[in-house]
Amino acid sequence: MITVLWETKPEIVEKILPPPLKPVSRPVVMSFIANYPSTNQGLPYFEGALTLRCEYNGLQGNYYLAMPVDDDRAMIGGREIFGFPKKIAKIHFHRKDKDVEAWSERLGVKNIEIKVKLTGKFNDSETPSIIKELGLLPGRKRNTINYNFKYFPAPNKKGFDYDPWLVKQETSVRPKSMEMGVAEIKLNSTVHDPWAEVEVVKVLGALYLKTDNTMLPGEVVAKVDQTDFLPYSFLKWDWY
Repeated sequence: MITVLWETKPEIVEKILPPPLKPVSRPVVMSFIANYPSTNQGLPYFEGALTLRCEYNGLQGNYYLAMPVDDDRAMIGGREIFGFPKKIAKIHFHRKDKDVEAWSERLGVKNIEIKVKLTGKFNDSETPSIIKELGLLPGRKRNTINYNFKYFPAPNKKGFDYDPWLVKQETSVRPKSMEMGVAEIKLNSTVHDPWAEVEVVKVLGALYLKTDNTMLPGEVVAKVDQTDFLPYSFLKWDWY
């Protein structure tokens, strides 16, 4: 997995983060491209993500704005069980010596392009303290916390099947190795995938990780009003 971190503008986070999730002390964005060579689903697959750091009831986690994936079983499981906004995409991930190149593409557009040189340092000297402050790294005693909204449009196209659920799900991530690097990030949007809205103000750096991951059961921690949630509900489908 190659993970890149950057700071965006606080007003961007405030605009696109659905309540009851709240912004944290810094407007930090994380994106990753991952190769899962062995899974309990059988075949391997590639996956990416675009997340905002947020909190709910004082507990920090990652809110998923996008999650491209190249396998339909991984897409269906993540969407229908936990509410991850997964869509089928083309994904590229390649490492040669200390250079890593990765991208995710939908509708003929590379939504994110990542180039990393694993120098042992980050882009910004403040990055280690930011990672520590926001608890961004998983560990042997700390799981990764994910927040997603689970919802389905009603068959008559009027509202939703039920009041959308805020789902908290934890993933046990056990690092086997980690390398730091200097990153270049380019974001591009399609009409259905507005990645570039999460503007890159300052690149913080990159992490190349090898891990063993276990997705744990999720739980519904809140229900939100359908009308209030409607403006945030256009992540999972290409509507036209």
